[in-house]
Amino acid sequence: MRYFIEFAYNGKDYFGFQIQPDAASVQETLNKAINLLFKTTIDIVGAGRTDSGVHAKQMFAHFDYEQEIDASFWVKKLNSYLPKDIVVFKIFKVHDEAHARFDASSRTYEYYIHNFKDVFNHEGSWYFYKELNVEKMNEACKILFEYIDFECFSKVHTDVRTFNCTITEAFWQKKGNQLLFTIQADRFLRNMVRAIVGTMINIGIGKITVDDFRKVIESKSRKEAGFSVPAHGLYLVNVAYPYISE
Repeated sequence: MRYFIEFAYNGKDYFGFQIQPDAASVQETLNKAINLLFKTTIDIVGAGRTDSGVHAKQMFAHFDYEQEIDASFWVKKLNSYLPKDIVVFKIFKVHDEAHARFDASSRTYEYYIHNFKDVFNHEGSWYFYKELNVEKMNEACKILFEYIDFECFSKVHTDVRTFNCTITEAFWQKKGNQLLFTIQADRFLRNMVRAIVGTMINIGIGKITVDDFRKVIESKSRKEAGFSVPAHGLYLVNVAYPYISE
């Protein structure tokens, strides 16, 4: 029987979700907890990768287990064993062909910036003190909907077959001293969101224009795009599936 597990994590002390050689990962930590408590070998398959230091407010993975599971019992059991920076919300049965990675119809990320020093939120939001033109940054967001090839925002030497992504939502909003960027797409390339944010920051401070942003995308060159913003401000906030209701 196949089960989905819904969970969240603070990525500060992990080298991303996916198992890494000689480095702590969320996947390995969850595997160890499930294997110990279920007393069998189980390898979870995640909805995707997150980079080192990136957080997830909602993440899914699937695993196979031969028996019926008392979900509420195992959620409590896992949470009592897992470290304080990983939490399990739900475990539920799905159809046998369900796949946490390939069946995801969209993924949504948020990036947090604060423009006044915040001693209580410095680990979960990036401090950038310069004034930003949010209106121009939102103009650039609309350009993203016109393209599907985002090689310019991808980490180089990656193993993907295509750089095509369909972006369905992208916008900036200001909330007090905090600036929030939201972006949704069917898939994301490695480092893509952080590179988009860094390039838009260059628009916000007047280093490049909105028209330059279009040229960056059309160049398909990572060298033409802006810097990659720090990982600690980035959160995976939603993974959607056609057979899972909110």
